[in-house]
Amino acid sequence: MKKGMALTIGLNAVDPNHYGGWDGLLNACEADASDMADIARSKEFSVKTLLTKEATRDRVSKAISDAAASLQSGDIFMLSYSGHGGQLPDLNNDEEDAQDETWCLFDGEIVDDELNALYAKFPTGVRILVFSDSCHSGTVIKAAYYNGTMGVRSSALESPTIRYRAMPRDAALKTYRLNKGFYDKILRDHKLIDAQETVKASILLISGCQDNQYSQDGDFNGLFTSNLLRTWNDGQFRKGYRAFHKAIVKKMPPDQTPNYFWTGTHDKAFEKQIPFTI
Repeated sequence: MKKGMALTIGLNAVDPNHYGGWDGLLNACEADASDMADIARSKEFSVKTLLTKEATRDRVSKAISDAAASLQSGDIFMLSYSGHGGQLPDLNNDEEDAQDETWCLFDGEIVDDELNALYAKFPTGVRILVFSDSCHSGTVIKAAYYNGTMGVRSSALESPTIRYRAMPRDAALKTYRLNKGFYDKILRDHKLIDAQETVKASILLISGCQDNQYSQDGDFNGLFTSNLLRTWNDGQFRKGYRAFHKAIVKKMPPDQTPNYFWTGTHDKAFEKQIPFTI
């Protein structure tokens, strides 16, 4: 019998002791994690949720590793993250833009290379479904567009102001400088690159935005998660993942376009399933 496991992560703040005094306050990330957990439970996944102070590097890594050790071919693992996205300098030369993307966990950033190494632990035939309602820091021009010329835009969440899930550039630099020895060991680890080539599972990512865009926080959910929930409509949505992604995109503003990305084995049968099917 196929098995489903889920890990939902939501951080409304980070530890300023690690992040150079920046607390990364957000509003709706814990709610996102709880709502994604509710979807998973409704589809009979076993669920673990890590909120803010619980969402440490060690706990997140252990939860993913535990899932990899427990699941077998045909099983599914759902991973959702809501929080700040960050970037660190690429020191092992595997990124075209010379920067590694990160999730800002409570006690430190986890690098995309580290996540790929964790995915490589899953056996062949496991389906991994990842949702990331976060942003990756854009270019200086893009940052100026969002923070300077765009102004306040109304949204479905009716927030009086817009807060983005982007780690500020000054906080990113300060965090790296204060913890350079710690991060450089990760960023220079060529074994992490090798791990990317050994991913055997089928991994589908639906993210809150493109690499050069920001994801909006909100009053009740992040904008991406809000529209995901509306599209899912308590299980009324009955098409495959590509249609699910397209339906979410239709509800999004033009400056925040959710991405649809495969890595590992492209499992077309997985892609055609109704979302969250075990």
